[in-house]
Amino acid sequence: MKKLTLALAATVMMASPVFAGDAAAGKGKSMMCSACHGAAGISAVPTYPNLAGQKEAYTTKQLKDFKSGKRNDPTMKGMVASLSDADMADLAAYYASLK
Repeated sequence: MKKLTLALAATVMMASPVFAGDAAAGKGKSMMCSACHGAAGISAVPTYPNLAGQKEAYTTKQLKDFKSGKRNDPTMKGMVASLSDADMADLAAYYASLK
């Protein structure tokens, strides 16, 4: 029972908004992204995906995958190279907040 309680508590903590990115901070970090993905996260170029409204966890995962090389795209690899985990979470929160 004690292990179950600890597991449940850990799950609740990990799902808590405390661990989410800061959308306001993400907006300030989104300038480079907007060049390809649009100022409001809607790309004018069909080959670049829209980021507006994407789920926060999804966007964070994609950014981490580009940085680690799990997803291979030379342009994105360069764009995410200097981003910290907090930067990625903030950007993901910002784009998730857009319609």
